[in-house]
Amino acid sequence: MFLLTLVLAASPMNTKSIEAELLKTHGEAQRARIERGVRQVATLWRKEDGDLGAFAREHFLVDPKDLDATFNRFEANFEQLDGHFLEIGRELRKSTELDVGPMLKVDPFFAEYDASAHLTEDLFNNKLGFMVLLNFPLTTLEQRLAAKDWSRQQWAEARLAARFGRRVPAAVQQEITSAQSAADLYIAEYNLWMHHVLAEKGERLFPKGKRLISHWNLRDELKANYADKDGLEKQRTIIKVMERIVTQAIPASVINNPGVDWNPFTNTVVTAAAGTLEDDAPKKGAAPSTKPEPDVRYGKLQANYKAQAKADPFSPTAPTAIDRSFSLGAEMPEARVKELLESVLKSPLVPRVAAQIEKKVGRKLEPTDLWFNGFLPRGSIPETELDAKVRAKYPNAPAFAKDIPRILQGLGFNAERARYLSERILVDPSRGAGHAMQSARRGDFPHLRTRVEKEGMNYKGYNIAVHELGHNVEQVFSLYDVDHTLLAGVPNTAFTEAIAFVFQAKDLELLGLGKPDAEADRLRVLNDFWMTWEIAGVALVDIAVWHWMYDHPKATPAQLRDATVEISKKTWDQYYAPVLGGKGTPLLGIYSHMISYPMYLFNYPLGHLIAFQIEEQVKKTGKIGPEIERMSKVGAITPDAWMVNASGEPVSSGPLLRATEAALGK
Repeated sequence: MFLLTLVLAASPMNTKSIEAELLKTHGEAQRARIERGVRQVATLWRKEDGDLGAFAREHFLVDPKDLDATFNRFEANFEQLDGHFLEIGRELRKSTELDVGPMLKVDPFFAEYDASAHLTEDLFNNKLGFMVLLNFPLTTLEQRLAAKDWSRQQWAEARLAARFGRRVPAAVQQEITSAQSAADLYIAEYNLWMHHVLAEKGERLFPKGKRLISHWNLRDELKANYADKDGLEKQRTIIKVMERIVTQAIPASVINNPGVDWNPFTNTVVTAAAGTLEDDAPKKGAAPSTKPEPDVRYGKLQANYKAQAKADPFSPTAPTAIDRSFSLGAEMPEARVKELLESVLKSPLVPRVAAQIEKKVGRKLEPTDLWFNGFLPRGSIPETELDAKVRAKYPNAPAFAKDIPRILQGLGFNAERARYLSERILVDPSRGAGHAMQSARRGDFPHLRTRVEKEGMNYKGYNIAVHELGHNVEQVFSLYDVDHTLLAGVPNTAFTEAIAFVFQAKDLELLGLGKPDAEADRLRVLNDFWMTWEIAGVALVDIAVWHWMYDHPKATPAQLRDATVEISKKTWDQYYAPVLGGKGTPLLGIYSHMISYPMYLFNYPLGHLIAFQIEEQVKKTGKIGPEIERMSKVGAITPDAWMVNASGEPVSSGPLLRATEAALGK
């Protein structure tokens, strides 16, 4: 294992002497800055970095004009460095992320390469990182959370210094990037040809050509089946597929292979008859075999853990990937995030909402109803009708791009702002389910990625595209219109997810299928609550799995698989089995984010809570566009500070719970 010992060049006595010398030169008024700056540098200074005292004497800045000019230079240059490195990575991953033709064997190697991996180490080696630490304050999460009257400059300076709060070696950073890229590619190619997935009695339920990526498309197909008269049997089949994936009992030969038929109930595999094959499907696939996929899924997850763990010794204030996800990424303590999630999971409103669902489906609830979407209008529209409407409107990615100005005006942006945004958002056909790729310098543009099948975009692709458009709009405003590019973005990924959810909720309205009335608004609240309840448990599973990996660093992928299954079952039995039955199902472990996006899933339930707060604020003005623009321009301050500015109160589950109570009372 690659480790690097941090060696201080200056002993505590030498550090004191450096501070005393600077104090004598610059005066008592600079004491706090001197003591803070020298100690910040000394924490990460190595013997090979040279003479700390000489460095401090030459580069400690006192003149406010010099400090401001230096700050401005760092901000401008980091925008260029970050922006161009992001563009390089985006281009190198193009063939693995976009549907631009067959991949070459060399493409995954390009995708794993991180040109920026050496940047932080290089900036420490040439002393730029130490110049920041000597002159600008590192802050703790507690200090940032307590900040009430910081200026925008103070927030930007805190973000500048935070870039150098850790000194992770380039080799470690490169390994992190490689592990994530490999996991992402594994997930992007994990498709199931549903015409060849058989029901329990062996019949075909799904049409030819339906290729679904796990888990996103499988979940969305399950949701769509509520509008199908034969939907329940399809849903139960999808649930069984998901369970096989989580337990790794799925035969390797059925993954992305339309040449075999698979019954997930009996787990048998046979060669698909010639008349059942898709004309445009790959002609060569694995021979029929019931041999399970090796523990590839959990090998990818473990590779992410091992790569992240190598950065632990170089992050003294956040010594695990879990700590970094909460204190550095989300800037919310883990305990508070769990408290928010459990406030929904344990809410007495859950069985009351479940009773409403039972009335709608006319039967006792079961695990399929974890993804019930019958509260929304699209739950009553057959997927085939939605697919046909979307395909006619968007035969390819450029057609969706051309329609973005109209979509944005439908969300309340005026024509000028809609044009401004659409000129800065590029649309790509995704190889995977889809995502939004931000830009990091003005002059480059965010990319919207969504899957476009050969016959055109289907409803799933459109629904994802509207979601990703919300991300892209935030990304434009929080880069191009923010006052400090060091504050570009939002407090954490839950906030950009929240904005994306606000957009996504309008997808049918934007298709011209009518505006919601009072009853539709009531049902939307119940839907938001149910979605938050669903994903909150998934997030707890993700967090618990990462704790397990840290507690068992030498575990095998098979042991990790068994632990994940057990954690998923335990969480299900605690929160979901009393409502949905299915005791002992590992269903909560299906989310692909667990494999390709380390410690990301908790952002989704947080995003739902935040989205609801944003929507409540939007109601006050009646237009999404201007409010999203106002909020996005605040940039990357702390979550509660952002939310207070946006809606008048901190991040909370209270508004959603109160609204759900009111909706049930109507």
